[in-house]
Amino acid sequence: MRPFRLGPMGRLPLAVLAAAALLAGCGGSSSSDSKDPTAQVPAAGGVRAKVRAAQSVTAADFPAPAGRSLQQVADAAGTKGPQLGLASSVFTTGPNRLAFGVIDRHSGFVYGKTAVYVAPSPDQPAEGPYPAPADVLLTQGRYRSKQAATEQDPFAAIYAARVPFKKPGRYSVLSVTQTGGKQVASPGQIEVIRASDDRIPGVGDRPPKVQTDTLASAHGDIRSIDTRVPPSDMHAHSFADVVGKRPVALLFATPQLCQSRVCGPVTDVALQMKAKYGDRIEFIHQEVYKDNDPNKGLREPLRRFNLPTEPWLFVVGRDGRVTARLEGSIGLAAFERALKTAL
Repeated sequence: MRPFRLGPMGRLPLAVLAAAALLAGCGGSSSSDSKDPTAQVPAAGGVRAKVRAAQSVTAADFPAPAGRSLQQVADAAGTKGPQLGLASSVFTTGPNRLAFGVIDRHSGFVYGKTAVYVAPSPDQPAEGPYPAPADVLLTQGRYRSKQAATEQDPFAAIYAARVPFKKPGRYSVLSVTQTGGKQVASPGQIEVIRASDDRIPGVGDRPPKVQTDTLASAHGDIRSIDTRVPPSDMHAHSFADVVGKRPVALLFATPQLCQSRVCGPVTDVALQMKAKYGDRIEFIHQEVYKDNDPNKGLREPLRRFNLPTEPWLFVVGRDGRVTARLEGSIGLAAFERALKTAL
């Protein structure tokens, strides 16, 4: 295998995904009411079976580094070729959710049991393997937006590993996926900052008590505060009016204007979760840009939350403190786990 090559820093070398990555909620299954999320994944080409298998993975499925460098782990993995498409960008010292897709040379998506290894550089000892189970992104048909439903080649699932970082700095990342009877390795690089330097509200913090847009504040003009087609029904109350009174799921997303192309599908996931948890949790969707125009800058709630990217999900408990925060592409399982932290 050729020497380890690092991918771009930060979130989403998903420019590669631009054509294929309206990352979820896309066309596919006719089984819209199944309790099995993989039933929404197209069966053609064995994708459904691959995603189903990729949901169950443990560290024991992959070799321990045993003192080897990250480069040596990459060499031992064998086949190189797929690209690592990072779906999160803010990493701090301590435990982190590292979300990503694995993209082949044809801009398709690679599914199989997957794990992550990390090191400060390719020539330093690797840490891991950290299991990265696949999380289905496709909602039931009734919750799919027009932005998602028109996509023909869905990104059916996102990988996410729980990775701890002891020190700030640059880290090399290697995902290893078992597919087609072989292993494929995908390298990348991230930047980790000190937790104390993170300006975004985190778990345990009290978030800014911001006034979010509502149907009332928009004087009934729903399209001025929601670019989803059709608009969502998550604009009944302002965050400031309900936080500290009941659990809240606050989603910052702009389905039509999203730079990372994942906002529409994540909003669809939120709507499916609202159908299940809406009697116990207040669901709020906040658009990103003033007047839905990227040239006019960010709306005030995003500025107050210090958000550099989109989408973001914050789950806030009845006590007004953040119980979960997730960035980027969020699958059904991760979204539901986040909600349960507030119940």
